[in-house]
Amino acid sequence: MDYHLSPERLEDLKKELIELKTVKRAGIAERLKRAKELGDLSENAEYMEAREEQNQIETRIVELEDMVKNAVVIKHAASGKVQIGSTVEVEKDGQKMTFSIVGPNEADPPSGKISNESPLGKTFLEKKAGETAKAKTPSGEVSYKILSIK
Repeated sequence: MDYHLSPERLEDLKKELIELKTVKRAGIAERLKRAKELGDLSENAEYMEAREEQNQIETRIVELEDMVKNAVVIKHAASGKVQIGSTVEVEKDGQKMTFSIVGPNEADPPSGKISNESPLGKTFLEKKAGETAKAKTPSGEVSYKILSIK
């Protein structure tokens, strides 16, 4: 599976991966060692919590390694059409809005980053400035006029 990521997001994931593999793993190993020293592991809540956290960290490491390995860095090409990596200024009902089209792992709708796989993101893809994109929503169809693409 490919993960469409901005160069910045890819760097953030690499930093998180390094932190998990070094600092977090070492911290968990120390917690497990201390918990084992307390004796009977079958009723040792501290040991069980540390094992659970270790499992979560290892799961996240596998996930991050897959994402980094299969990352497709978003490069914005000046095609004049909306694509992953584009920043789109649109108008809906007289109100202007700006959206950045990103991969699903980078989406953050409150900050204007929408996934290329979201209904709205899909609606904008391949459109040109001046065109109208129509998105189907639970409350009906909504039209967005594309003002500019960066």
